[in-house]
Amino acid sequence: MLDIKFLRTNPDIVKDNIRKKFQDEKLPLVDKVIELDAKYRETKTYCDELRSKRNNISKQIGALMGQGKKDEAMKVKEEVSDINAELDRLSGSESEMEAEIRKIMMVIPNIIDPSVPIGKDDSENVEIEKFGEPFVPDFEIPYHVEIMENLRGIDIDSARKTSGNGFYYLCGDIARLHSAILSYARDFMIDRGFTYYIPPFMIRSDVVTGVMSFAEMEGMMYKIEGEDLYLIGTSEHSMIGKFIDSIIPENELPKTLTSYSPCFRKEVGAHGIEERGVYRIHQFEKQEMIVVCKPEESMDWFNKLWQNTVDFFRTLDIPVRTLECCSGDLADLKVKSLDVEAWSPRQKKYFEVGSCSNLGDAQARRLGIRVKGSDGQKYFAHTLNNTVVAPPRMLIAFLENNLNADGSVRIPEALRMYMGGKEVIK
Repeated sequence: MLDIKFLRTNPDIVKDNIRKKFQDEKLPLVDKVIELDAKYRETKTYCDELRSKRNNISKQIGALMGQGKKDEAMKVKEEVSDINAELDRLSGSESEMEAEIRKIMMVIPNIIDPSVPIGKDDSENVEIEKFGEPFVPDFEIPYHVEIMENLRGIDIDSARKTSGNGFYYLCGDIARLHSAILSYARDFMIDRGFTYYIPPFMIRSDVVTGVMSFAEMEGMMYKIEGEDLYLIGTSEHSMIGKFIDSIIPENELPKTLTSYSPCFRKEVGAHGIEERGVYRIHQFEKQEMIVVCKPEESMDWFNKLWQNTVDFFRTLDIPVRTLECCSGDLADLKVKSLDVEAWSPRQKKYFEVGSCSNLGDAQARRLGIRVKGSDGQKYFAHTLNNTVVAPPRMLIAFLENNLNADGSVRIPEALRMYMGGKEVIK
């Protein structure tokens, strides 16, 4: 969410940013919120004057009563009553305007970084760099579910009976591999100086609206009926929410956290849920990384975060590339975003396995996450998040890139200690 003061003094910059994101339907909101803000500030100033006047004349009542001037005191009381009535009328209007301003500000997109490429949608995202050599073996690679079924590691049909499409049972060595990847990801991030967390898997609505846009919320979140609770779509939601309404001493920054959680998503939209597959599903597990830092350090951390994911995948012999998200593919809160994509030798193309985002002070402004500097001044923190690994998508990349011609799967050295020393799954 933008600072209303910034929007008030830089409306043309805000409008130009909206155009860069190809959201021209939001352009009228800028003028609307400026006009509403002017009326709100005028009303608030008048209300403050009335309150001050009421306080001053209220002091006279006691003095007049003490002097025996009862009639004059009663007249002053009537004046106070008139002021209270006017304040009651105006306060309702003041609150309504304040709520309407916040509602509009929540949908005006954050200012993107100048380095972000301009493009309408994800088809115009820009490849930045490749890591590892994409390889296609001289034998046919089966569909990922078939690989897992051949290893007796997945049961989708039973899950469909218990839960519907978008769910699965993992079992045997594939289930163990799934857990091993998450355990390795946890230790990988701890070794890089991040503090490990297991957060709440449900959060309240004020946290939800603080960490994401309304459009994302409607398309992703499951609400618990009858309660002000939502199932998290990623542990970033809980982890950023951890700092709601807090003031962090500057010398405690940066906060570098890595968190495990199950994730629950509606997956509403064009992609839909696969009939037989584990690429887009309702429930999965993920290791995430989160940083809360000073504004001037956020871009450095952005580059460190995506590099962590690249390094993690390369230790498992999976080729990856980085893809800069263009302006039209950025969620409204994001300043800059970069996807990490893994190589699929079966499809002979890359697919997304993680996303790194710098949200500037947007989440901090919504949630009231401030930093107290050494000079006593307070300012909003910057927040970032990035996927370390998210099985089962990662499983697809892992199985395809480590599959042997006989259908067995090689276990890279970094993962063997988490698999009981196994070098291969047969």
